[in-house]
Amino acid sequence: MAIERDVVGGVLVVRLGGELDHHAVETLRDEIEQSLEETRCRGLVLSFQGIDFMDSSGLGLILGRYRSVSARGGKMALCKVNPNLRKIFELSGIYKIVPVLDDELSALRMVKEA
Repeated sequence: MAIERDVVGGVLVVRLGGELDHHAVETLRDEIEQSLEETRCRGLVLSFQGIDFMDSSGLGLILGRYRSVSARGGKMALCKVNPNLRKIFELSGIYKIVPVLDDELSALRMVKEA
């Protein structure tokens, strides 16, 4: 699992790569929470461009970060989701909870405006 973090205009952007399974989620969850604390960012964008595989624990990661960011009074968006993940997100109802945008810039704009 690869992770790249960046702060853009007060929003934490996390770019994910590799396989998002139950082994990776525990570490990733802690890293994202620590980054949110350290940067004091209220907004979060998760980019899935480099994700090759995701199981149900990835959905838990998304929903958990959504709750965490919402509790801080912030907003969250997902972006760069491949067709396979889009199907998983659609079936799971993620689209009803977290905005999913095509590109990082659009996701940043949505999180900043909200």
